[in-house]
Amino acid sequence: MQKLNFPSYSFRFKNSQNKIAVFDDLRKKFIILTPEEWVRQHCVKYLHSEKNYPLSLINVEKQLKIAGLTKRYDVVIFEPDGNIQLIVECKAPSVKITQETFDQIARYNLSLKANYLMVTNGLEHFFCQMDYENENYVFLKEIPTYSRS
Repeated sequence: MQKLNFPSYSFRFKNSQNKIAVFDDLRKKFIILTPEEWVRQHCVKYLHSEKNYPLSLINVEKQLKIAGLTKRYDVVIFEPDGNIQLIVECKAPSVKITQETFDQIARYNLSLKANYLMVTNGLEHFFCQMDYENENYVFLKEIPTYSRS
């Protein structure tokens, strides 16, 4: 798999039906390794290892309903009280991050109401803080490190 713009992490792999699978620490099972999954796995390790978010607060690949449509988010980090701290949209490295990508995560956030958004293709990372009062988002250099409130 392609080298990404994240620190180096170790992963467990296995060959499953002639496809490479990576062990997902959150889902506790092997997942077929697609380019997007490679980015998601790195992102989760980054948020846990570098930003200190507890694995118990991180959720991946869950369905949500938006305007009657079933969608699937990549990564959500909850606060201990159940509110959502961060939504992450992961794309394959070959997918360029565009306004459409931000529109997608913004649609998800209409129902999730996160404090922060992150969009990454593993090579480029964008971080935003939500400003609900002015109905926009502010770009940040980094996502904040986890701290218990």
